[in-house]
Amino acid sequence: MTDLDDDLDWLYRRGRYADGSAAAPGADLSAQPTRRTPSPAVASQTRPAPRPRPVQASAPTRPVRAPRPATTGRRRRRWPLLVIGLLLLGLVGFVVYAVAVPMQAWSQMKHVAYVPDGNRPADQPGTLLLLTGSDSREGLTPEQKQKYGTGVEGANAADTIMLLYMPPSGRPALISIPRDSYVQIPGRKMNKINAAFSIGGPKLLTQTIEQNTGLRIDGYLSIGFGGFVTLIDSIGGIEQCPAYDIKDQDSHLDLKKGCQLMDGITALNYVRMRHADPLGDLGRVQRQRGMVAAVAKKVVTPTLLLDPGKYAATNKAGAAVLKAGEGTGLGEIAPAALAFLAISKGDGLTLTVPVSNPNLSTPAGSSVEWDKAKAAEMFAMVAKGDTAGLEKFKK
Repeated sequence: MTDLDDDLDWLYRRGRYADGSAAAPGADLSAQPTRRTPSPAVASQTRPAPRPRPVQASAPTRPVRAPRPATTGRRRRRWPLLVIGLLLLGLVGFVVYAVAVPMQAWSQMKHVAYVPDGNRPADQPGTLLLLTGSDSREGLTPEQKQKYGTGVEGANAADTIMLLYMPPSGRPALISIPRDSYVQIPGRKMNKINAAFSIGGPKLLTQTIEQNTGLRIDGYLSIGFGGFVTLIDSIGGIEQCPAYDIKDQDSHLDLKKGCQLMDGITALNYVRMRHADPLGDLGRVQRQRGMVAAVAKKVVTPTLLLDPGKYAATNKAGAAVLKAGEGTGLGEIAPAALAFLAISKGDGLTLTVPVSNPNLSTPAGSSVEWDKAKAAEMFAMVAKGDTAGLEKFKK
């Protein structure tokens, strides 16, 4: 029984076989290694603790972008650099063209001496230009003289005398000097101011104006009969609006009142006419200023730049018909054109030297007498470089 019980204990792992260390009954202990099966309690104590799994580094997270604001309309298209470069190149070319054309044309302009000798008034702030329109027939054929109604001979007098003043700041002023103004001519007796031009040309006229105004002339521009006609025709005529019917035999003028387009010949006769004007010489200076402003408004315009042929022709015509004083160039002409444009738009002043008697009887004939006190006040304002106070002289 003992052996049977022992076998059963081995089979069912009881008694001494409970831990699995004892050999089977009848086994050769010398030939087999002893194997022990640890009990669950012992195994749990002897089993090495599991190694902790290594923590894997998480992949870097991308920054969360803020949502784009909702846009209305189309997305702005990014222009390629090539397109921008071409636009800049075109802009530079346009500027060069706009500057080079007048520079080339005006470099051919004729120049005359106008600066007088001797003492001159002190220089005032800004720029003061003397503008004259003479009755010179230079370059006109006998047929043109008859067509223009200028007569065969002329006294080479200054039919138009104006001062264009461009202050350092403020509004420009265009001041008309009546051609029949009775003044002292340097080195000579009292006479009409246009006689100074007939006697001594631009130099004596400049000296006469400087002596009677106390202002210093900084530049000079002049145009004759033929040049005036050519200039007006080159820009396709000019619109003027006579307030009354005009029929004047001396200027060969026959016009109905109202706005109308005038060609060069009609415009010339219109600004020369004075006998049929109720205001005489004073009415003529008003029409002259209106004509100058109208020409500037038509010539100094961006649309002219868009027509290369017309732009070149206008500059060429202007340079051909005008005479400038020595030292008077594009640097003075370009600002003058802008000043005329401002005046034509109402951003400048148009004035006449104050007059006390428009029909003064003198040895030189019917003349215009200045209001000496008011004229002196006007010229003093210009001498100070201030045009704000000139409004009081505007009529």
